[in-house]
Amino acid sequence: MISNNKNLIYIFTILFLFLLGIQVYFMYKTYQVKEREIYRSVDKGISVYTDQVVNNHSAKDSKDDSLQKNIIRYYNKNLSKQDFLKYLVNEKKHSGKNLTAYINERRKKDGYIICVRIQYIQLLHLPDSIKLIQQPVIFYETKDKVRKPAITSIGTWRTSSTQETTGKNAINGMDSFHVDTQTEIEIENIKSLVFREIILLIICCIILLASVLLLYIFTVKNLIKQQKQVEVLHTVVDNISHEFKTPIATLKIASKTLKKGWNPDTLPLIDRQITRLESLMLQLHKDETPEEMTSIQPENWDFFVQDLAFTYPKIEFKFENTISRQLPFDKNLMETVVKNLCENSIKYGASVVTVNTSNSAQHLKIEVSDNGQGMESKELKNIFEKFYRIQANNIHNSKGLGLGLYFVKEIITSYHGKVDVSSQPGTGSTFKITIPYED
Repeated sequence: MISNNKNLIYIFTILFLFLLGIQVYFMYKTYQVKEREIYRSVDKGISVYTDQVVNNHSAKDSKDDSLQKNIIRYYNKNLSKQDFLKYLVNEKKHSGKNLTAYINERRKKDGYIICVRIQYIQLLHLPDSIKLIQQPVIFYETKDKVRKPAITSIGTWRTSSTQETTGKNAINGMDSFHVDTQTEIEIENIKSLVFREIILLIICCIILLASVLLLYIFTVKNLIKQQKQVEVLHTVVDNISHEFKTPIATLKIASKTLKKGWNPDTLPLIDRQITRLESLMLQLHKDETPEEMTSIQPENWDFFVQDLAFTYPKIEFKFENTISRQLPFDKNLMETVVKNLCENSIKYGASVVTVNTSNSAQHLKIEVSDNGQGMESKELKNIFEKFYRIQANNIHNSKGLGLGLYFVKEIITSYHGKVDVSSQPGTGSTFKITIPYED
């Protein structure tokens, strides 16, 4: 039963982790798809305006091709580097206004914080492959700077012009330039935009996972509860089956005694055993158990030992009882303690069993000693475990379930008492019980 429950718990755990992994992977892929959709929409919307910035010139530039002229002037060292770089930036300011207006409109309408940077990354004089710029020159950038561009596009175009000079000899020259531009786009608040798109899906996934987890917890709790109920049932059945043995054996002997002849002590003994059987039966029906316990009387201790002596006529019982008052302990439980200890001694070879009961300073003391085979010191820590039985060479030499001392320990513990054991092989064992009580 326990192994089955553990297997079910393992299966639940594996399935839940598998489902969690699927959901995380699904959400990650959905996030990527939504992110690409947003970037694709933005890129498509601003591509027209970025083309204008890169390719178009002002009306004045269109007529006299001032960009081409200034590149030639800079190449021929007729224009300073500072003035040339300043011109490259200023030349694009007019064409960037439409792009800026579009970006501001998308931010106002959709909440997109779009960052754009356009720059010259290469300006090359083709005939001699001379680089006119050594590092990228930014000629358009939004106020929100690009940090991690998600979209990067490269544009390439070439210019050419023919120069004619007169003199003794006519010379025709061709000035050709290779220009590379780079456009970078980033949406600064892309994460919040994507989460806004998929928030409903995230909530549904969380609800699904929470439902599975709650079902898992509920199932585990039910399994634990059922396991505890089964354990309680097993304990009760084990206890009852173990406790039935002594009354039944005593009644059998009493029946044989009556058949041989009348004995006035036999009927009270039978009555006590019938009462004990009734008490044991009540343990199987808790709803019928009386709320008040039967407190133990001074004479009950004598009856416990007398019944044992009657059941085991070949065993010598030595009994001393100095208790002279009623004590606040359940009579049936105390009988179980005394009889289980004595029967344990008999089971392991004792021919003489000594029982002493006393009370002092609000403590009940029970001492049971025998001359049986005794125990190794390594066995003492295990003898109170359920189903544990002392064995020699891995062979059990005595019959039984290993429950007697377990029930003794359980009863003493329930009364907040303690049990001390001393034993040596071949010399016997001594059990000393001390239980506190209040008047």
